[in-house]
Amino acid sequence: MSRQTRRRGGGKRRAGGRRTRTSYRAALVGAIREWFPAQFFGQWKLRRGLQWTPQRILWVAVLMAWSAEQTLTSRFTAVADVLQTLFPRWRPGRSYTGWYEAQARWIGPLSRSVAKRLRQLMQERSGPYWQRHGWCAFAADGSRVECPRTEANEEELKCAGKKKTTPQLFLTTLWHMGTGLPWDFRIGPGTASERRHLEDMLADLPRRSLVVADAGFWGFDFYSRINAAGQHFLMRVGSNVHLLKGLGYYEFEDGSTVYLWPGERRSEAPVVLRLIVLRRGEQAMYLVTNVLDEAALSERTAALLYEMRWGVEVFFRSTKQTLQKRKMLSHTPEAAKCELTWAVLGIWLLGWMSAVALIEAGRDPLRWSAARARERVREAMRRCLSRRHCPGTLSEQLAGAVQDDYQRRGSKKARDWPHKKKEKPPDPPRIAVADAQQKLAANKLKSEMLAA
Repeated sequence: MSRQTRRRGGGKRRAGGRRTRTSYRAALVGAIREWFPAQFFGQWKLRRGLQWTPQRILWVAVLMAWSAEQTLTSRFTAVADVLQTLFPRWRPGRSYTGWYEAQARWIGPLSRSVAKRLRQLMQERSGPYWQRHGWCAFAADGSRVECPRTEANEEELKCAGKKKTTPQLFLTTLWHMGTGLPWDFRIGPGTASERRHLEDMLADLPRRSLVVADAGFWGFDFYSRINAAGQHFLMRVGSNVHLLKGLGYYEFEDGSTVYLWPGERRSEAPVVLRLIVLRRGEQAMYLVTNVLDEAALSERTAALLYEMRWGVEVFFRSTKQTLQKRKMLSHTPEAAKCELTWAVLGIWLLGWMSAVALIEAGRDPLRWSAARARERVREAMRRCLSRRHCPGTLSEQLAGAVQDDYQRRGSKKARDWPHKKKEKPPDPPRIAVADAQQKLAANKLKSEMLAA
């Protein structure tokens, strides 16, 4: 092996110990094509001569989501140059407007198919990390993303945050606790309901999943719809939730059994819940779950899974800060929604590429670093324009894109900055003992349901 080849050190080893040299171009193409091969795009019948095919639209959208440029047109121009190098035979348009109009026509079926493909891959390739603590668990949460203050955005997207904020989009995400990746997401105006978004995502959850969420997710109808979907939940509750105990409706009622049964819904069956109280010093945290068997979800497991829910907050931070998607750049609501959709799919694919590389290396996928993975793909995009060779495949590089191993000596808690959130923890839920009239109504309702 030549000295120059040893210094570059790229590629996989051949039989006999020598390495094959891998270009950045081949590394980038191979990394994406592994998960979205040409066969994936064969599901759509296209007319001959179409410039912006679903395959080309997806490549541009993903690379733009990873790009470091600060405007949409500069991102598109940089990505167009990269694509010309990656696929010399492609002759797509060189106009951002042309690409945007094409992807706007395709974003519905294309984004749904991409998300479905990623979910399928996660189920097939997550191995021992498909579950955590015996559950296929998902954290649910929502976050707002700012948009430019244009008349169109202000009229449709609204401002739902603090005073003097810009128009906003609301992003609700289901985050898979096993791999640390999104599982599904919904986008709406800033005033959208994260509970309605979550209800819309229940159909695409694996059977008997566990949804973990904070005190913003509650309600009789909400819990009832999760039960009807055959799913499980673990939710924090606060003083806005009124619970009953000692109702006698559930056959195996014990001291942890509580009910959500508003007065105006007494003609319907109460929602049967198990109350879990976690104590940290003098502070208590109240959780409710529809997993009534403690053997299936112990208090210790509930505490561990609820603590892991914090990962969805880290995902939002990675999307907004690391991938620089805190504010969309599009001037119309439709364009802003498209931009955020591709941003989420872009970080989802980047995370999956990193997670599967870590799993194959025998490491925990939760250790993947969005910042380091971002740098790996941006370097590949920059250097594929040259003939330089990379040190191994992109998958091998992403396997090393992990969080630091150092032992923290001090607190990670941020300083008391003026902009820092100081939200008061929820107060305990209001729990009342069922009176005789409520017990009688519950017993009558139970008898009628058994007779039916």
